[in-house]
Amino acid sequence: MSELAQLHDQVRSCPLCRLSNTRTLAVPGEGPEGPQILFVGEAPGYHEDQQGRPFVGAAGQFLESLLGSIDLRRTDVYITNIVKCRPPDNRDPQPDEIAACRPYLDRQIALLEPRLVVTLGRHSMQIAFPGATISRIHGQPKRIGDVVYLPMFHPAAALHQQRYRSLIEEDFLKIPALLAELSTVEPEDDPDEAPEQLSLF
Repeated sequence: MSELAQLHDQVRSCPLCRLSNTRTLAVPGEGPEGPQILFVGEAPGYHEDQQGRPFVGAAGQFLESLLGSIDLRRTDVYITNIVKCRPPDNRDPQPDEIAACRPYLDRQIALLEPRLVVTLGRHSMQIAFPGATISRIHGQPKRIGDVVYLPMFHPAAALHQQRYRSLIEEDFLKIPALLAELSTVEPEDDPDEAPEQLSLF
């Protein structure tokens, strides 16, 4: 069993926060090991909680459509959330719940070694852009160590408001050029250096 599979087993039996008391199934994430892109959403919803898979509802269908717009399939990328269990009534994840789950996400990033981490929504954005406002920084990549983070609106928001839909569609179209440029950029020598704001677009 791979380290990633072992981590997934830990997530499925995790007792570290109150969400473990109300979940049906934990949702570790899914996708290939060693993907170029890791997508990080916010929390599982009803359908995800029932199936133990991320982004399987309407937002997931939109995400698959967005991937298709840049000639990718769901199986080409890894998808997870900052919180691995569904909050009751789909409420926002609480800070202590995010903190309890954060080591799992950090370990996933370390094991998967993606070139690009795309954060979906304002809560997941905080892992790389603490204190920032998503309406101001969406679509603007930033390097932290060897990883580049790209903040986007959550697909679920785009389903409800057309302006978000067009913004996330535009931001998605930046991904191929960003990946192409990253393939020619050397990794940072010192991961402890201050994050660098990329000026690719």
